[in-house]
Amino acid sequence: MANIIDMPKLSDTMSVGTLVKWLKNEGDAVKSGDMLAEVETDKATMELESFFDGTLLKIFAPAGSQIAIGAALCAIGQPGEQVEAPGAPAPKTAAPAPAATPAAPVAAPAPAPAAPTPAPAAAPAPAPAPAAPEGRVKISPLAKKIAAQNNLNVAALAGTGPHGRIVKADVLAAIANPALLQGKPAASAVAKSGAAFTGGTPSRTGPLQEDRTVPATNMRATIAKRLLEAKTTIPHFYLEIEVDAEPLLALRAQLNEGLAAEGVKLSVNDFVLKASAEALRRVPGVNASWTGTGIQYFSAAHVSFAVAIEDGLITPVIRDAHQKSVFAISAEAKPLGKRAKEKKLKPDEFTGGTFCVSNLGMMGVTKFSAIINPPNSAILAVGTTVTKPVVKNGAIVVGQTMTLTLSCDHRVVDGALGAEFLAALKNLLEKPALLLI
Repeated sequence: MANIIDMPKLSDTMSVGTLVKWLKNEGDAVKSGDMLAEVETDKATMELESFFDGTLLKIFAPAGSQIAIGAALCAIGQPGEQVEAPGAPAPKTAAPAPAATPAAPVAAPAPAPAAPTPAPAAAPAPAPAPAAPEGRVKISPLAKKIAAQNNLNVAALAGTGPHGRIVKADVLAAIANPALLQGKPAASAVAKSGAAFTGGTPSRTGPLQEDRTVPATNMRATIAKRLLEAKTTIPHFYLEIEVDAEPLLALRAQLNEGLAAEGVKLSVNDFVLKASAEALRRVPGVNASWTGTGIQYFSAAHVSFAVAIEDGLITPVIRDAHQKSVFAISAEAKPLGKRAKEKKLKPDEFTGGTFCVSNLGMMGVTKFSAIINPPNSAILAVGTTVTKPVVKNGAIVVGQTMTLTLSCDHRVVDGALGAEFLAALKNLLEKPALLLI
């Protein structure tokens, strides 16, 4: 009997996943441990692993479709074995909306349905495909893919599928007979935007481009939702402190020079992560979370750090950072950061943090305030080191300083507690030899 592979729950907030691409084709031999497909969740793009040996008999979910957790993706069995199609279609985009009411939004943190090309404000008869809420055109994933490959403006098509849904036959007919496009230019800005989305998220840096609307990815939609919730439901307050960075920079340079032959290269952020974990051990009231009815205090400091990736950010976690040396933290943080940028993190590598560090110092930012990452009660924003005049031993000299800003959840952390934590952190960073004990 064939084994059915379902969409797994790959993060704590995931409700649907986007099947980015298949790494195997129907008929390919598959071994346990082989990667079958790439799946985008609300937090990362991950590879779907096979736990069976056999042949990939059937693919139920096409690339580009949104799949609910538990829905069938593919079947693996013996060559020639018959496979029954699952009772319900797997792609989230395949379910037609009722004609009389708007389609219900996908449960958070899923993005909008994967056919977001806006309909024109006014289209001549025959009527175009009925638009879902916010002007989205109802179109099957396969039809959308073919239309994008041919630079076809789907907003100008009349769908013949259920409830006016555009299907493959409608797109092929329009390619063969452009008159079916109801006089709309095929290379409109809307079509360009749709094609850009199909091929990947356009860069948000570089030269200005034409006006366009880019549908949110699963990750972007989740970031938007969680940060809005964090900013509107968590009573933030901010504490700022200036740190003398010269001792830290001197120790870092000395260690890196002495251990270069062993491949050791410590970053400023490695010391900040270690110092944060040690400060949490000394001031445990900050290592906590608001539960809605009380405060949960954590016995271990699991320190996460923000990593910028394409179209968002993610926070890999250094578990039990209070028990690890700065060298161990550095050795763990570097591969975590690399896998984060490649969107290859596993769920247990970016969940469960109790405190977060966001460092924009390497980008020249002197100071900033970060939004708390729920369910944490605080986040540390780290600025760049600045060379400026400072007073030491009653004399004005040239020094190097670094500004730290602590964002606190006032339901958990009061001002005095936050100040105590920052004072402990400042002491550790200004006497960095303490971090080597």
